[in-house]
Amino acid sequence: MALSMPPPVLPPTASARTLAVCRAAARFCAQRGWAPVREMPLPNGRRADLLALLPDGGFVVVEVKSCARDFLADAKWPEYRDFCDRLYFAVDLDFPAELLPAEVGLLVAEGPEATMVREAPCHKLAPSRRRALLQRYAVVAAARLAALQDPAGQAEIRAALRAD
Repeated sequence: MALSMPPPVLPPTASARTLAVCRAAARFCAQRGWAPVREMPLPNGRRADLLALLPDGGFVVVEVKSCARDFLADAKWPEYRDFCDRLYFAVDLDFPAELLPAEVGLLVAEGPEATMVREAPCHKLAPSRRRALLQRYAVVAAARLAALQDPAGQAEIRAALRAD
């Protein structure tokens, strides 16, 4: 009787790693009473990996990085500062954290959990920007909830809007 070898354990792909870190970061937010929205479009045309509304009305952006190359190729992350009170990077244990700038917070994911390694410095949003961002956040979150509750209805609405 031949013994079979177990299949090799392959490293996760960048997209699988990104998804895992994003889930852990979203869980981290939720456990603190923050309300995260994934892939949040910002007024400057960028899209935050996570935008979380804090209980005090503040906003946090969490930028997820799957590997060093992902971070080194990204020059747009400073533009997220204009749309949050605090900015964090979320990475996994394999990420070389020394690459990340000291002026942002750091979350490190291990499996489904994330830990805050470094608090992000606070840079308060202007009241008018906060109000506009809160309205955008509410509209996006409500639309996504409506799509979950009535996917067929949302598909019909999207099709009707495209026909106009």
